Amino acid sequence: MKNLLNIRYFLIGLAMSFFALSCVDLEEQVYSDVLADEFFQNEEEFISALGAAYRSLGGLGNHSGLWSINEIASDEIVVSHKGGDWFDGGVLLQLHQHDFLPDNPFFQNSWNFLFGGINTCNRLIFTFEGSDNPIAPSFIGELRALRALYYYWALDAFGNVPLVTDFADLEAPSTRSRQEIYNFILTELNEVIPLLPTAKDASTYGRMTRWSALMIRMKLYLNAEVYTGTPQWALAAADAEEIINSGPYSLMPIYKDNFVINNAISSENILVYPYDKVFARGFNWVMMTLHIASQATFNLTQQPWNGYQTVEEFYNSYVDPVRNPGVQGPVWKGLALEQSPGTLDGRLSNFLVGPQFRSDGSRLTDPGVEGNDPDGQPLTFMPFLNEISPGGLRQAGARIAKYEFERGGTDNMSNDFVIFRLSDVILSLAEAKFRLGETAEALALVNQIRERAGNLDPFTTLTEQNLFDERGREMYVEMTRRQDLIRFKKYGEAWWPFQGMNRPKRVHAPGSHWELFPIPEPQILANPKLTQNPGYN
Repeated sequence: MKNLLNIRYFLIGLAMSFFALSCVDLEEQVYSDVLADEFFQNEEEFISALGAAYRSLGGLGNHSGLWSINEIASDEIVVSHKGGDWFDGGVLLQLHQHDFLPDNPFFQNSWNFLFGGINTCNRLIFTFEGSDNPIAPSFIGELRALRALYYYWALDAFGNVPLVTDFADLEAPSTRSRQEIYNFILTELNEVIPLLPTAKDASTYGRMTRWSALMIRMKLYLNAEVYTGTPQWALAAADAEEIINSGPYSLMPIYKDNFVINNAISSENILVYPYDKVFARGFNWVMMTLHIASQATFNLTQQPWNGYQTVEEFYNSYVDPVRNPGVQGPVWKGLALEQSPGTLDGRLSNFLVGPQFRSDGSRLTDPGVEGNDPDGQPLTFMPFLNEISPGGLRQAGARIAKYEFERGGTDNMSNDFVIFRLSDVILSLAEAKFRLGETAEALALVNQIRERAGNLDPFTTLTEQNLFDERGREMYVEMTRRQDLIRFKKYGEAWWPFQGMNRPKRVHAPGSHWELFPIPEPQILANPKLTQNPGYN
């Protein structure tokens, strides 16, 4: 059962939210005048207004925003150009090929998502500060933590961004350095973490708590060498240990149960956005990844778009390297994975592969274009990807099945979108320990994750490579991979092997300008105080 309190404040917050989508335009139209000392009389009224800031998170689960730029620019996800479908002016190809251009609308959408959320937090902080209610400071602290989350994502994606905290300041903001943004987020978190709630219950579900704020700080420290040039492994480990040892979280016995339709049951998820197909729509992965014919498999009310696919090499990383030494991956031959019995990673539930069927059990076929199927019938999702452009096969690529698809569902999913969960904390602690030379402790932590995955033997030794690989298998499409590739100095490797591209491959050294996305061109044109990131002028 969905948390009715959260649904209620999301709906009321959505109705009240009239905010600018860019930090360049800080003025908003006022539709009514509600004075803080007249409206905010009790907790319920604060929560109803607070929902607007959280509602901004609803952009995470749909196409062409922050999630898309992080995943398509990594070695996890590609959206191939399939004949007449999904070329879209080449914007998806340039994302995957690391040929980023400032006029790519995906960057503008991501910027608007981030600074729309920041602006809404600023507006509500400004409003709450006008209340003399003694509970106001606790809600201001929560908003500051949420604003820190938006700024953390902006820091990671764009690096050098404006710092806007005063809603009443109408002057156009200037660019701040990545170091300044890092320092701001850290200072904010240090001040508000002691003020945030610690409970894991209906009252805090989908909201910032001490544990989610600690996780933002842990992520800052984990990536500190990338962001500032100075590693902070011990501080990252300390925050991770506090979450693990003091937080109210535990690993779910079964990995995929963190992503079922009713995943509010998860004991592992630390921060989520509570989507709902009626009340809080926008989680569209079922449309983004499934084939158009998959409508008959799940009895969907809408026809999917046949877009997002898994990079074949990433899918193949799910082979068990302990039981299958030297095997490159679960090689696809027609319909079967070439692995020995008992060696399948339970996290292969992340993918939909193989023959596809209608809901009545009959074999599903691809109708093709005007009834002529250029890829061959019957419909079979193959991990194999022939090329990125222009002739990508419509059946190619393992599809994203991490979140359970609802039978009879709509184009909007009701699964809660997982932003942070405990297994990421455990693997982050393992990495911090490994880099500090505490390899025995790190090995035990990684094996804890492997044990939960099922059918996997424990590692006997831990290397940087198998630590990186285990993070990939566990955290697939959770908006961590691009960050991990950069931190492990693998982001510029030539991991895309296919021909038929419209632009050359990008192979770049660690620390190159491609590790930051460009400031969107519309923002630069609208605000001359903004400075483009190096390499994009």
